[in-house]
Amino acid sequence: MARHKLSESRIRTLSKAGIYSDGDGLYLRVRDGGSKQWRFIFKRAGKRTEIALGGYGQGTAPVSLALAREKADAIRERLARGEDLAGRKTFLDVMEDVIAVKEAGFRNEKHKAQWRMTLDKYAEPLHRKPIADITRDDIVETLKPIWTKIPETADRTRMRIAAVLDHAKARGLFTGDNPADWRGGLKELLPARQKLTRGHHAAVPYSALPGVMERLRASTGTAARAVEFAALTAARSGEVRNATWSEVDLDEALWTIPAERMKAGKPHEVPLSDRAVSILKARRQMATSGLVFEGGKEGVPISDTAMTKALRAAGGGGATLHGLRSTFRDWAGDCTNYPRDVAEAALAHVVSDKTEAAYRRGTALAKRRNLMEDWSGYCSKPC
Repeated sequence: MARHKLSESRIRTLSKAGIYSDGDGLYLRVRDGGSKQWRFIFKRAGKRTEIALGGYGQGTAPVSLALAREKADAIRERLARGEDLAGRKTFLDVMEDVIAVKEAGFRNEKHKAQWRMTLDKYAEPLHRKPIADITRDDIVETLKPIWTKIPETADRTRMRIAAVLDHAKARGLFTGDNPADWRGGLKELLPARQKLTRGHHAAVPYSALPGVMERLRASTGTAARAVEFAALTAARSGEVRNATWSEVDLDEALWTIPAERMKAGKPHEVPLSDRAVSILKARRQMATSGLVFEGGKEGVPISDTAMTKALRAAGGGGATLHGLRSTFRDWAGDCTNYPRDVAEAALAHVVSDKTEAAYRRGTALAKRRNLMEDWSGYCSKPC
């Protein structure tokens, strides 16, 4: 069978999803989004088997064309000796399948990259092991080098390894308890984890916000308008940056953010104050694309960095964009009599309490409209 059909130069130009043969069982699979993985595929007794050989140009140990051919040659030799390779999927085989499933469900590119990076880099000692043979000791040895140095990343790696093993169990490729479960024995073999502390996003004190908003209004830049709009709507910066005109109803003073752009995966209606509507009407007059807050390039939203600079230039100190949501929440709790569930609905927070969730089945839109108008008024004068 002909071999060496691919070349490095051709591989670099491949972008269409599909599977491309190098010959005699070696293939390069290109996925939607551009990721490329090597596969060796063969049949024995009518049964098709696919072996993962690693990613091309990916992770901490990218597999070049030359290395993929070496790995393929090694497999061919083992097959020639009559070794049974079918049914012996490695951790890497299943890992790639799990990542493909996760990537299809994630909206956030950062989450996709984090899943691949942690498993590529920190779970590498498991990659070549048959997944059916992985033991708790294998997990311990994999995690020990990072467990105390980077504890949060280490625990995320452990949970992602556990997800790969759960996937294997569901497919009948692994039996028994999951060796990566913390309560399944790992807590006896690794040092106790320190409680992870998560710093709050630095926020502008609500008593100082009117001054910040005054300076923002004095600026004519797009970034300043985007920050002011984010403060007035208590929205996340990504929701504001990627807002489109199709989401906005100026007549109804309503901004409806679609589910695919929301953290909770549910559409969110934002009642707009008079000042927020004024901002949008002014932006509409100068719009050149479907984006409300377009950056320096046509069709590209204003950046987080530009917005952060605008906030700090207006006297926000070391505050973050996300901290503006905390500013709003503190003000609503300290300076108003609006019920907690109304303020939480304004922030599009997911309610874990079943009783409160049942109480807040509706969006409390009318109450939130009053709340956001009062908030807009406060942003022009202290409490």
